[in-house]
Amino acid sequence: MSLKIRLARGGAKKRPFYSIVVAESRSPRDGRFIEKLGTYNPMLDKGHKDRVVLNSERIQHWIKMGALPSERVTLFLADAGMMQRPEIRETPQRSMPRAERKKLEAAKGEAAPAGAAPAGQPAEAKAEAKAEKTPEAAPAAGA
Repeated sequence: MSLKIRLARGGAKKRPFYSIVVAESRSPRDGRFIEKLGTYNPMLDKGHKDRVVLNSERIQHWIKMGALPSERVTLFLADAGMMQRPEIRETPQRSMPRAERKKLEAAKGEAAPAGAAPAGQPAEAKAEAKAEKTPEAAPAAGA
């Protein structure tokens, strides 16, 4: 049985409210859970004391029992001083807006030397691909 500490959505349409719960990883997001450990109200200001409410004793208990917090809950726990903050992953280029992607590619192109291969393909692989595409000198048929 794999346990997760995660968010369960509640509230009305366009008015989200989340419960921080410990649940089996295979159970539905808003479905059955084992215990409610806190709340998260994203509609409140970031400085408001009731935005994130945590029951730290029970959270520590479930972590000792092997429950793994989700990414968002890990951030809440790090802000509360209960865990170390994870390193932030870089945004994947596919999900980046097209304009930003082009700016990034242009910046990489200026930084790379003129004869260098583009990032992602070594120069040797590029040369091999060119050699395959161009027909080599075919022997003369009539000689």
